[in-house]
Amino acid sequence: MSYPPIQPYETGMLKVSDLHTLYWEVSGKKDGNPVIFLHGGPGGGTSEKDRQYFDPEAYKIVLVDQRGAGKSTPSASIEENTTWDLVSDIEKLREHLKIDKWVVFGGSWGSTLSLAYAQTHPERVKALILRGIFTLRKSELKFFYQDGTSHIFPDAWDEYLAPIPLEERDDLMTAYHKRLTSEDEQIRTEAAKAWSKWEMATSKLRVDPSDIARAAQDDWALAFARIESHYFVNEGFMREGQLLEKQGIDKMYFVLFESVPVRHIPTVIIQGRYDVVCPARSAYDLKKVFPEAELTMVPDAGHSAREIPTSKLLTEAADRFRNL
Repeated sequence: MSYPPIQPYETGMLKVSDLHTLYWEVSGKKDGNPVIFLHGGPGGGTSEKDRQYFDPEAYKIVLVDQRGAGKSTPSASIEENTTWDLVSDIEKLREHLKIDKWVVFGGSWGSTLSLAYAQTHPERVKALILRGIFTLRKSELKFFYQDGTSHIFPDAWDEYLAPIPLEERDDLMTAYHKRLTSEDEQIRTEAAKAWSKWEMATSKLRVDPSDIARAAQDDWALAFARIESHYFVNEGFMREGQLLEKQGIDKMYFVLFESVPVRHIPTVIIQGRYDVVCPARSAYDLKKVFPEAELTMVPDAGHSAREIPTSKLLTEAADRFRNL
């Protein structure tokens, strides 16, 4: 369940540093409730389908390609590209569009960035809609990129291993990062396609051939793989478990009436039970430290936002907040 396709009524390029310029667009209702869609990866970029979670008669829908991703320039750049650069960019875009507060919607890496933004600028967030929670803990990265999902998708895992010599396979993220930052274009491209295909092959309960085909596109695969690898070998530029720390979660509250905590940012979490990219453990751990959040485990879904049960729940969550 989603809304019909729409086109943006405004697009632009926002210079956020001497190096980086971001593509942004606005669609839906000009004076509607603002919502920003934060894409995954990092490095995944936005798609026209990302507008369709939101009622265009109610929402002012903002999409942005993060540094190095999508139509933003320079493509695939990992210079001046950290979590906190992206948090700052979101604020620059909000100010540029003259938006006071907005609903923040993000899945996978987009959930990471949404939480980082909400904990840094809670006064600017009306509500959070999160999917496929990812907090960049070592255990999460190890499960997907070293030892975990490999036991469920052994055939796809063999293809992921193929570019890496046997002697380097005890640390696959480092081995891939070495190749994705190589001076040799052929080495970079081969590694990027294998890295991207691994994620595309494991994101849905039923493998989607169109996702696999996307991983074969040189430019998209290179941006996706290079930027993901850059963030992951640098542990997201955060402390281990930082987004789950009490001090960060507490920033999403205010205190009212004799120190009784009241929920400040209404939060909905949609999590595929069989998500092997961002396993359900992280959503469950977030719910434990943030009990006011509403967590729904989708019993027949994996990682992708575009699986029908997950898409339906995300659209319903956005409908709930359209009049905030």
